[in-house]
Amino acid sequence: MSVGPLSQVHISVNDVDRAVGFYRDVLRIPFLFRVPGQPMAFFQSGDVRLYLGVPETPDFAGRVTLYFRVDDLDAEHARLRERGVDFLDGPHLVHRDEVTELWMAFFRDPDGNNLAITSERPPTRVG
Repeated sequence: MSVGPLSQVHISVNDVDRAVGFYRDVLRIPFLFRVPGQPMAFFQSGDVRLYLGVPETPDFAGRVTLYFRVDDLDAEHARLRERGVDFLDGPHLVHRDEVTELWMAFFRDPDGNNLAITSERPPTRVG
């Protein structure tokens, strides 16, 4: 027996309002709710809930890297750049086999958390 699938990820933020604006309005991740009177907001990314919050203690502060799957990496990269996202790199190949190629582009949210958009493509013929 093993643990079940990932259900929620906590993302440490300093300003919940700013984080909500970025994840909801720029990344367009479906917003679920804010906890009244608490520095917490929740989003639904596929089967995984994202919990953006100001850590209650330093033990819960940290950086994460989230990888968001997109259908068209180049189009999403262009859309996010138009929304002011400053990418650390452009779309690039990270793995290739006979079946697929995995492409990624990395950026950060307003709190410095590492994010990436990823896409799998059919392999290009080499040679």
